[in-house]
Amino acid sequence: MADETKEVYRAAFTSAPASHLAGIPTDALTLPSPSVAYGAPFTESCARHVKDTFHSSRVYIIASGSLSRNTDELDQLVSAIGPERVAGVRKGITPHTPWSEILQATMEAQTLNADCVVTLGAGSITDCAKIVVLAMANNIQTLDELARYSVESTNPPKTVHEPTIPLITIPTTLSGGEYFSLAGGTDPRTQHKQAFLHSGMGARLVILSPQLSLHTPEYHWLSTGIRSVDHCIEALCSLASTPESDDKASAGLRLLVPGLLKTKQDPTDVVARHHCQMGVMLAMDNIRSGVPMGGSHAIGHQLGPLGVAHGVTSCVLCPAVMRYNWDYGGEGSRIREKQERVVDILWAEDMVAETLEKAGKKRGSDVLGELLDVIIRVLGLPRSLTEVGVKEDVLPALSKRALDDFWAATNPVPLVEAAQVLEILHAAL
Repeated sequence: MADETKEVYRAAFTSAPASHLAGIPTDALTLPSPSVAYGAPFTESCARHVKDTFHSSRVYIIASGSLSRNTDELDQLVSAIGPERVAGVRKGITPHTPWSEILQATMEAQTLNADCVVTLGAGSITDCAKIVVLAMANNIQTLDELARYSVESTNPPKTVHEPTIPLITIPTTLSGGEYFSLAGGTDPRTQHKQAFLHSGMGARLVILSPQLSLHTPEYHWLSTGIRSVDHCIEALCSLASTPESDDKASAGLRLLVPGLLKTKQDPTDVVARHHCQMGVMLAMDNIRSGVPMGGSHAIGHQLGPLGVAHGVTSCVLCPAVMRYNWDYGGEGSRIREKQERVVDILWAEDMVAETLEKAGKKRGSDVLGELLDVIIRVLGLPRSLTEVGVKEDVLPALSKRALDDFWAATNPVPLVEAAQVLEILHAAL
């Protein structure tokens, strides 16, 4: 890792986004490719890029409520940028990003004549900011107006103005949403979460700080890390993967799994935390470039409305989906060959091999789903639907809804019948 004195500043990705993201056509859109900065204190990096890269003088900060209450990181950020350059600060966004709060933040940023938005935190904070800069560009002021910009809208505006205000994100988890143009928000009138994706949406700069992540609760750090592990594994197992995507996914996996195990063992290991952050970037590169995901993602999306976080869905579902695909892939199939490659990647990492051996696993005798089960349990994360509050009586409806997800059909064993999904869910129960 670069030490906390010299900044590395570069493009996060070298390739353009795919013509679709999770089934949403993007060929008519212009989506930004963010830069990434790491190695220097995040406060110094943010202050420098606000002034020298984006030439901004009225910064609006949307900060994590818990970071604001429990640490002085926000105060340090404001001090580094310069109080005279900080037009306003919003502390906290409710989970699932209510539209009402997006509109509140938009109105405040507009009133303050903000010329840059900075986020300190992850999840709902990031989603909110991505939609705020869109709303500012299009003078969106009401729930009805915002609804027209959702990807589900049947009455979209004829013209959508691209955001002109730069967005800088400083994430604190491993979810990777800061690299993605797509954002989600919840209509408070229906409690339905909807996606937003338009030209110009997304962060212009992502600033990584392993030191800042020391404040992140262990459960959130590790579970969001498993989400990125899931990205890598389903990319490697995809029958539509490419040599380039395989290289990125395998490199990401080699950074993420040992890094997560090391931070579980020693939460103060900032080198391991940095490796995890770099692994997320590789994982998101494949999502962004259109490598199809599979059943873990497709089924996991249905658990969100039940209050299960994305990272936790991967903890519960990824091993079950891998086992299902192995069982139905058939002897000598590409499906099994791809899973065997992932197994080899895991065993090749000393920290991972040591963890698996302590659990009684042996090279060449255990399939991928079983190895993932061990790793997730060692991290102290949930391994069943029951643990996360999902009851058996909702599984039939979940199974049917999962078939509508874009990635159900791109599972290596295509999920085309509810009975298939139900089998996976029962295995994860």
